[in-house]
Amino acid sequence: MSKVEQRKKLALERIVFIGRTYEEYLNMFSLTPEELQGKKVLDCPAGACSFTALGTMAGLEITACDIAYDHSCEDLKNKGLQDIEHAMEQMEKVKKNYKWSYFKDISDLKTNRLNALENCYTHMRNSNNRYIPVTLPSLPFKTEEFDIILSAHFLFTYADRLDYQFHIETLNELLRVTKKEIRIFPLVDLEGKKYEHLDKLVSFLVEKDCVVEELIVPYEFQYNANSMLKITKG
Repeated sequence: MSKVEQRKKLALERIVFIGRTYEEYLNMFSLTPEELQGKKVLDCPAGACSFTALGTMAGLEITACDIAYDHSCEDLKNKGLQDIEHAMEQMEKVKKNYKWSYFKDISDLKTNRLNALENCYTHMRNSNNRYIPVTLPSLPFKTEEFDIILSAHFLFTYADRLDYQFHIETLNELLRVTKKEIRIFPLVDLEGKKYEHLDKLVSFLVEKDCVVEELIVPYEFQYNANSMLKITKG
């Protein structure tokens, strides 16, 4: 039995299936399509983002991976629709934690989240081989299989439930499967507080001969979430 087959499937009700748009990704990671042309890109974890779908249509070579992809496209779309409704209801209560310039209002945000879900669902249904189920910190990819890895709204976002050891193990695995670069966004948790072990983690990466930069990006929806960590292998 393969490692993938041995993986324990996460119950669908425990998965939040909401994603960002292709345009958000380019802004969050301060990238242009031209910079990604000719590179193998991994989106990890990708959720219901439309980056892989629209990027592939634009001629980019992108693979998406997520624990959610163990489930069928239809189940994930239905879960995504429910999650978006729930998230928008909750957003009303915490509107003050967000800057309403990138999105005009909650209605505009909802439209973007629905568009991302629909694009992801349609592409997943037609190009399922680009959506790989994984359970971090383990990845089923070859060493140095990708040129660049993008990781959004996961590691530091959920620092309250992902401990430092998990961060280290995940980063080691991401370093293994990339030839050159990892970009992580944002550097704050759900309350907008910077990841408390960031300095310690950066020191760990520098000891592994990585160049680590904190860069301001042209995207800020959640207050204080306007920078990314760019990690370049030595």
